[in-house]
Amino acid sequence: MNNHTYDHVHANSNAHAHDHDHAHDHAHDHGDVFHTHAPAGKMRLAFFLTIMILVVEVLGGIISHSLALLSDAGHVLTDIAALGLSWYAMKQSEKPANEGMTFGYYRAGILAAFVNGITLILITLWILWEAYSRFQHPEHVTPTWMFISAAVGLGMNLYLGLGMRHEDNINVKSAVLHMLGDAAASAGVIIGGIIIAFTHWYVIDPILSVLIALLIALGAWRIVKQTVSVLMEGTPAGIELPKVVDAILAVPGVEHVHDLHVWTITSGRNALSCHAVVDGKATVEETQKLLQDVEHRLVHLGIGHVTIQIEDQTHLHDESILCSDRDAHEHHH
Repeated sequence: MNNHTYDHVHANSNAHAHDHDHAHDHAHDHGDVFHTHAPAGKMRLAFFLTIMILVVEVLGGIISHSLALLSDAGHVLTDIAALGLSWYAMKQSEKPANEGMTFGYYRAGILAAFVNGITLILITLWILWEAYSRFQHPEHVTPTWMFISAAVGLGMNLYLGLGMRHEDNINVKSAVLHMLGDAAASAGVIIGGIIIAFTHWYVIDPILSVLIALLIALGAWRIVKQTVSVLMEGTPAGIELPKVVDAILAVPGVEHVHDLHVWTITSGRNALSCHAVVDGKATVEETQKLLQDVEHRLVHLGIGHVTIQIEDQTHLHDESILCSDRDAHEHHH
């Protein structure tokens, strides 16, 4: 083993060990959920309470002939699937890493959030189609059952959604978005019921359905965009690559950075890998101190999992910061 290889192996080993310590020390300061567990118990409670909401709203929608209430029930049905998937994903994410899943099961939550978003979009299309039929042939609606059913949904969804709104996890956020969206829809149904009770203007029911559908679609699109970015290894929101590069180059001894990658493992856990060019005469101890300095700076930028390959000037082929096809070809050889 030559000196360069020896330095590289030990420097990376130290990077991983020190990464854990820095992430632990700074996670709280930066809102990182690096070492926090998602509230699986709350999700379980929310799952069963949401089933109760669904039963009440389906019965109320059938009895009152309210499409708005049935639309909200359709949204609640996706909530049940969302909460069930989220609950399952949280339990999966607690599994330790293994040879088959070296990063563990953190992405299970991202996949669950993605499925939730797609399901919501499909439900939106169904609501819009049904509302179109109601505009042509408005149905008589009984407002009393609209009040009762929507009030139950409003109360429970506010209780659940507000109780988990501070969780910094995309999967939990997607479930909370479902709940708060349902609460807003239920409030709209109550207002619609009041209007129908006093005016007998039954077309308000499909109008409310369309508004609920648009509310669902807006939230669903945001979730899908976020999850696709994570699954495509996109640069995490809030991470600016020029600042990352500047932070690394600001460390004395680092002369250049290339093959830089920054991505999200799961919500709140950002990772970075890169090649850092340093003086080839640096000792292992000096290289370790340099890496510790780099990691300390990156933690303050919201990046907790860092892997750095140390190289000397003979390995610098071009000035590209990002990995190019030429880099990949040369690495292969």
